[in-house]
Amino acid sequence: MAQRPLRILACGDVDGKFDVLFNRVRVIQKKSGDFDLLLCVGNFFGTSPDAEWEEYKTGIKKAPIQTYVLGANNQETVQYFQDANGCELAENITYLGRKGVFVGSSGLQIAYLSGTESLTEPVPGYSFSPKDVSSLRTVLCSTSHFKGVDILLTSPWPKYVGNFGNPSGEVDTKKCGSALISSLATDLKPRYHFAALEKTYYERLPYRNHVVLQESAQHATRFIALANVGNPEKKKYLYAFSIVPMKLMDATELVKQPPDVTENPYRQSGKEVSVGKQIPAPEEEPACQFFFDLNEKQGRKRSSTGRDSKSPHAKQPRKPPQPPGPCWFCLASPEVEKHLVVNIGTHCYLALAKGGLADDHVLILPIGHYQSVVELSAEVVEEVEKYKATLRRFFKSRGKRCVLFERNYKSHHLQLQIAQPGAAYFYVELDTGEKLFHRIKKNFPLQFGREVLASEAILNIPEKSDWRQCQISKEEEETLARRFRKDFEPFDFTLDD
Repeated sequence: MAQRPLRILACGDVDGKFDVLFNRVRVIQKKSGDFDLLLCVGNFFGTSPDAEWEEYKTGIKKAPIQTYVLGANNQETVQYFQDANGCELAENITYLGRKGVFVGSSGLQIAYLSGTESLTEPVPGYSFSPKDVSSLRTVLCSTSHFKGVDILLTSPWPKYVGNFGNPSGEVDTKKCGSALISSLATDLKPRYHFAALEKTYYERLPYRNHVVLQESAQHATRFIALANVGNPEKKKYLYAFSIVPMKLMDATELVKQPPDVTENPYRQSGKEVSVGKQIPAPEEEPACQFFFDLNEKQGRKRSSTGRDSKSPHAKQPRKPPQPPGPCWFCLASPEVEKHLVVNIGTHCYLALAKGGLADDHVLILPIGHYQSVVELSAEVVEEVEKYKATLRRFFKSRGKRCVLFERNYKSHHLQLQIAQPGAAYFYVELDTGEKLFHRIKKNFPLQFGREVLASEAILNIPEKSDWRQCQISKEEEETLARRFRKDFEPFDFTLDD
């Protein structure tokens, strides 16, 4: 059965004209049917306080469609975006965050970068830096199967976007826009790229993401700049389109080239414009925000090279991202308390939890540095699944049940935790096969999963809700680790030939 295309609306600068925008959306939906999402780029808020927003914030009025917006582009509107990781601003209106990727349950992948370009330090709260662009690029492009993203949202235009294309009106694309965004668009290869801020509408001819006769064919990119809501010149500020997520499309269909396709505007004689290669690697970078639905299988399995591969042509697994600083969970890190490690695989390892809820409370951790399940390569995902299945059998053999949970929030290293029965956290997987997912929109208790498990309704050990109150001596930890290793040995798949 063919996948139903998603129906999406994109909007330019709202500038605080919320009623004008949402009334227009209602008219469109009444005439053309419901849309799935509204994506807003540019300035969502005006620069002066507005009673109109209070009506949406307090629930007196409600957006008629799930709306996602970018952050501030000036100091006056920074106040509206309290959480850099993204949050719900009002019912049906969500701030995506400073930078990151939104992945819906359909598989649609939307990369976003809030603010305007800044090349000076410290970076203002309404700007992005070369480090921000580099970290977003690294997170997405480091996977071997990366083909591009479905949608890229930025507020500024990319510099040089008019090269080889149709005229961009009064906007001089050789002087206007961000060179960092040009570089990002080159690497992320979005199928659609939306921007605003210039108070005009410009739909560029689609451009290629490959060099003809030198590279394999890739999908084309459509760049659309949108005008400001309710502008007196009646320039287009809403853009409607349908899209099937890239991951669900046939490869041949995906790379079909439109008849009016042009060369890539960010290349010169087959090479990227020089600005694109001048972005330094990040030295210290807070984690990108990821919104995702883990009910969808993450990644496709492919054969692992394994530790004992003898083939001289075996493909080497990609090097995992490096931590921005000391990490307590990277196995090679001196910070790791190695006496708590109870099993080591090819890509992952098991460790007893520090101050565990029970003697057999364990963590599944990738050996390399990954922030969340979404970032894992296929071979790591495969081994995580193997550990999960093995631990379920292990606990069942001992007359116990288990629950797995992950918190991808204010956490630099993936920690998939296994303890006895519990309820929803960020991502929860019960031994019955049920999977529960909660997308964090505002501040979230860091120990929520643990607190729920320890509650009187479940394990009835509320005194253990804080791991710091459950710490034992190193000698006692070593004893528990030795006991777990011995008990787990009959189930240890890493010993298989």
